[in-house]
Amino acid sequence: MIRKQDEGFDIIIIGGGIVGLSLAYYLAAKSDLRLALLEKDLLAQASTGLSVGGIRQQFSHPANIRLSQHSLHLLNILRYQLGNQESFLIHQVGYLFLVQSDNVWSTFLENVALQQNLQVPVEVLSPAQIKKQWPFLRTDDLAGGTFCSADGYTDPYQVAMVYARGCRQQKVVILEQTPVEKIEVEAQRVQAVITPQGRLSASLVINAAGAWAGEVAALAGIKLPITPLRRQVFVTHPFRLGQQPLPLIIDFENHFYFREEGLGYLLGLSDPAESPGFKSGIELSLLERLTEIATHRVPTLAQASIARGWSGLYAMTPDENPILGPLPEVEGFWVASGFSGHGFQHAPAVGDILSDLILYGETNFDLGPYRYQRFQNSTSSKGEERTV
Repeated sequence: MIRKQDEGFDIIIIGGGIVGLSLAYYLAAKSDLRLALLEKDLLAQASTGLSVGGIRQQFSHPANIRLSQHSLHLLNILRYQLGNQESFLIHQVGYLFLVQSDNVWSTFLENVALQQNLQVPVEVLSPAQIKKQWPFLRTDDLAGGTFCSADGYTDPYQVAMVYARGCRQQKVVILEQTPVEKIEVEAQRVQAVITPQGRLSASLVINAAGAWAGEVAALAGIKLPITPLRRQVFVTHPFRLGQQPLPLIIDFENHFYFREEGLGYLLGLSDPAESPGFKSGIELSLLERLTEIATHRVPTLAQASIARGWSGLYAMTPDENPILGPLPEVEGFWVASGFSGHGFQHAPAVGDILSDLILYGETNFDLGPYRYQRFQNSTSSKGEERTV
């Protein structure tokens, strides 16, 4: 449980994306602690602002399902608490997963049983049912699909700005363009954060730096298994496939996904060959592969043209699940990062749950699957929670 200090800040959060802002907001709403949030550039300009904004409950791990459910609940509350219904829109158009091979389909059916047991309104669809509902899709090579009407997407930047407004209303000190140069540690305990503007003392520092979380942890002498991985997306010129609105559609085994974006469509391809690193920009070679896969699944997309594209960074861990909570090496140093593509949709729940743990010493959510200690024996295997 955190205690107030006589000087400086009680808690410093490093990272001004959706995770850091959510943490700051819920900590401030539940306490009178002195909070500072540091962002090396501008708020929500990196991974958050470049996110596709998906919100889904179709996961294969119970903890991820519960995080999504709690986040969706909190986002609906947030729209009313910090503004009005127009502050951001949640497009609950659903997620449609398409599966080709029988072995993957068997796994999906197992996942559906788990999801339905946890009250996720997911349906199992045959290729014929998919074709009837969305006739523009090619379905002759599918084993089936799953659809959850309560899933969807929203605008990540708008959500982040609503959280930022709430933080400022509650007197959180937000320092943009303030990179962290060093994390001061004495006797294995956090003492302060050093920035170009000076030394900021705190008894608790939370690393919510996303793809840069490994670099931030290194400033405290800790090696964190979080690496950056580029993901590229593209948007078409105005184009219509017919029936609107459409769900966010994921061609699972082809790593292809798309959803509506304005009058056109946002198209993405998760490239299994992409190597870790702080890469930026888009590559025409990926666009060529995406075009081939997209027009196979949606033949009429051959008539569309690409208007623009961009890339962002995922914060990847070996099992593709986040690291949440304190690190044993340095007392007072916590991590909320490594979401591997799920950071936006899980940020509200994580901010609420971790703030309880920090302030009260306990939470009613089991964070066991996300503890840092799971990597200390190097036995974790790669996860199966496909991103988006």
